[in-house]
Amino acid sequence: MKLVLMISAAMLLGATGAMAQTMSKDEMIAQAVKAAPEGLRADATVVSYDAKGDPMVLREGKNGIVCTPNRQTDSYSVNCYGSALRAQRDFEAKERASGKDAKALAADTQAAMASGKLKAPPTGTAMYMLMGKTEASARGMWVVLVPNMTAEATGLPTQPTEKGTPWLMRAGTPAAHIHIPQAAPAG
Repeated sequence: MKLVLMISAAMLLGATGAMAQTMSKDEMIAQAVKAAPEGLRADATVVSYDAKGDPMVLREGKNGIVCTPNRQTDSYSVNCYGSALRAQRDFEAKERASGKDAKALAADTQAAMASGKLKAPPTGTAMYMLMGKTEASARGMWVVLVPNMTAEATGLPTQPTEKGTPWLMRAGTPAAHIHIPQAAPAG
C-alpha cells in the first residue's frame, strides 16, 4: 500500500495546473484519457484539480475509470485509475495544494487509511500511467493492486525480466502490485 501511496504522490506532485489552464477542456480530456487502454477511454470520467486541490469534473464517465490530465511543467504524466481510488486522489490533491511534499503526502494518506477516513482500494484495482520527459517520449505502465500476494500465489517473477513482462513488486506486503510495462507508447 505504501508504494501505491508513493506512486499517487509522485503523480500528484506536479505544477498547480498552469499547463492545464492553457488547454481547452476538450484538449485536457483528450490528453487525460491517453493513459487508459483504448476501450476504456470514451467512457472514462476526467477530473482536473484547481490550485486549492478541489476537483473539477471535466467529463462525467460511466465505466468506473477516472483520468487526470498532465499537471507537470518539466515532464509529462497522465494517469487513469479505478474509481475506488478517487477519494484518495481527491485527498492527495488537497494535501498537495497545501504544500505537502511526497513523503508527507504519503504519510498523511497512510494515516487517513489507518484512521478509516479513507478506504484502502480493493484487490484488483487498476492504475494506468503514461509518463516521460515529453508526451512524445512517454511510456505506458499499468499497475494492478494485489495486497499481500506472493510470487508463489501469482506465478509472477519479483523482478522485471524483459521489456513488457509483468512482474510482482513488493511481494507479500500490503503494497504488493503487478507492474505491466507497455512495450510501446500508449495512444
